[in-house]
Amino acid sequence: MQTSKIIVIAGPTASGKSGLALDLAKELNGVVINADSMQVYKDIPILAASPSLSDIKIAPHKLYGIYDASYRGNVVEWIELCKKEIDTARNNNQTPIIVGGTGLYIESLTKGTTPIPETSPDIRKKVNEMIENNGLEYLHQQLQTFDEETYNRLSPNDTTRIKRAWEIYLDTGKNLTYWHNLPLKKIYKEDEFTLVYIKPPRDALDVRSRIRFDIMMNKGALDEVKKLLEKKLEDELPCMRALGVQELKSYLTGQCLLPEAIELAKLHTRQYAKRQTTWFNNRYIPNHCLKACYDNDKFFVDDIKNSL
Repeated sequence: MQTSKIIVIAGPTASGKSGLALDLAKELNGVVINADSMQVYKDIPILAASPSLSDIKIAPHKLYGIYDASYRGNVVEWIELCKKEIDTARNNNQTPIIVGGTGLYIESLTKGTTPIPETSPDIRKKVNEMIENNGLEYLHQQLQTFDEETYNRLSPNDTTRIKRAWEIYLDTGKNLTYWHNLPLKKIYKEDEFTLVYIKPPRDALDVRSRIRFDIMMNKGALDEVKKLLEKKLEDELPCMRALGVQELKSYLTGQCLLPEAIELAKLHTRQYAKRQTTWFNNRYIPNHCLKACYDNDKFFVDDIKNSL
C-alpha cells in the first residue's frame, strides 16, 4: 500500500516514534525521513539513537548522519533537504514518513517557515565577541533600541535567542520582529499531512528514558564522546549539545564520577522529554491530529492506515 499523504510522527524522546515509523514503512512502502536535529550528525549515532543497520535494511532511512559534528545544521537547510526526499519518495510511489522530536523542524515543514536568511560565520563571531566584551545583560538591554518587541519577549538569560536577534539585525539590517511579521513560506498544503502525536504516560516515558540511556552506555556512548572530544570542537555547536555529551564530557575531563554523569544525563533527558511534551501538547490537539498512546507497547498502525 502507498498513500499520497505525508505522514508526520512527532513526540518526545524515547516515546517510540522510530519504531512506529518503521512499522508504518513496512505497511505503506515507506521512506523514513529524519526530523531530529541531533540525528543529522554522524558522530553521535548512539547518543542520538539513530537507526540501526537492521532498521535500514527493513526500510530506506534518509537525512540521518549527514553532517560532521563540526557543522552547524539549521532548519532552513533541513527543510530544503526534506522536500527533496519527500518529492523523491512520491515520484517513486513511496510514502514519505517524517519522524522526529524537533518541534521547530516539524512545525516549519507542516505550517511554513519564516523567511529569515542564515547569518554568516563572521557575524556570529562578532556577536560572540560582543558578549565576551560587554556581557549578555548589556546585549539584552540594547535590544530595545532596535527591537523592543523582541526585547520584551526574551528572558535576559536566553543566550541563544539574544544572540540570534543580534545576528539577524547585524546581518540584514532588519530586526527579528520584521522577519517574524512576514508571511510564512509554505511548500506543502496542510491537508497533505497526516499528523501523529505519540504521547506516552509520563511515568512510562521516564522509565524508558532511564533504560534507554543505560542501553546507550552499554553500546559505547562513552567512547563516542571520547572521539568527539578529540575533535576539540566548540561547546556551542549543536552536536556538542546533544543529550549525554556534556554530561559524559564532565566525567572524561575529571569534573565528576561516572555514576554522577550518568544520573545527570538521565535527569536532563527526562527534563527535555517533559519540555517536548509541553510543546507538542500546545500544538497537537486531538481534533487536528491522530494521538497514539501506549497499549502494551503496541501502536495503532491499523488506525493510522485507515485514516489515510
